[in-house]
Amino acid sequence: MKIILPIDFSENSINALDFAIALAGKKDGEIILVHVIEAVFDFASQASVAMESMHRDAQALMQNTLEKYKVTNLIFQTIIKEGTASISIARIARELDATLVVMGTQGASGIKLALIGSTTVNLIKESSVPVLVVPAESIAADIRKVALALEFASHEEKFIGWVIDMSRRWDRGIEFVHVQTSNDFEEDPGIKNLEDLIVKQYPGLPLKIHTFYARTPIEGLDQFLEENENVILVMCHQHKNLWEQVLSRSQTIQMVFHSKVPLLVMT
Repeated sequence: MKIILPIDFSENSINALDFAIALAGKKDGEIILVHVIEAVFDFASQASVAMESMHRDAQALMQNTLEKYKVTNLIFQTIIKEGTASISIARIARELDATLVVMGTQGASGIKLALIGSTTVNLIKESSVPVLVVPAESIAADIRKVALALEFASHEEKFIGWVIDMSRRWDRGIEFVHVQTSNDFEEDPGIKNLEDLIVKQYPGLPLKIHTFYARTPIEGLDQFLEENENVILVMCHQHKNLWEQVLSRSQTIQMVFHSKVPLLVMT
């Protein structure tokens, strides 16, 4: 498993590194630490001197980080480059055929800000591999399960297998969340299709589906997260209606992404 970890050496990015280490696995896990230098200067002479200093500082901090985590026995690579963070990280992940990008944020309010026009949302839009957004308060050792939010759309099937495989690798349980927003309280036929898929392709896998009835998908997810804090919530970027709600400036975003809930976005 190959994980890209954008790092600025803040506590948030170091916490995300702890997540990456926990998820990478002990046998074939590989983590690529990526530090992107973004700087604008008025004069070329200023830029040259400053860039040299920033590269030296980054190299020193990278070495300190590697020294701290060498006991993990994982394979580490480091990349320091200049450019736009979201574009550079997405390109590196694609070129290195990464499994996952893990990125830290500032917690609940930080996630709200990050998802509105910042590096995080730009990376999600541009990345061709899944992106795990880790709030600062989230602790890797506390995560007990992975919950995949489904709308029962045709494009979701390819993600279901990926998430199940990752949950097994991470030694975490897998559950499914469906929010029904219509006034019709009959069971969504997609639930039966999911049950048939799991039985056929993953015999013996425990199947737990949470169904919530709410006015909006966001409200339903909030109900789930109020009852399940030690979870990685998985969403598909192709869920246009749901994703538009996530990116809106609605107050509900503060309720949904609680400070301790990492968000894995499938792209």
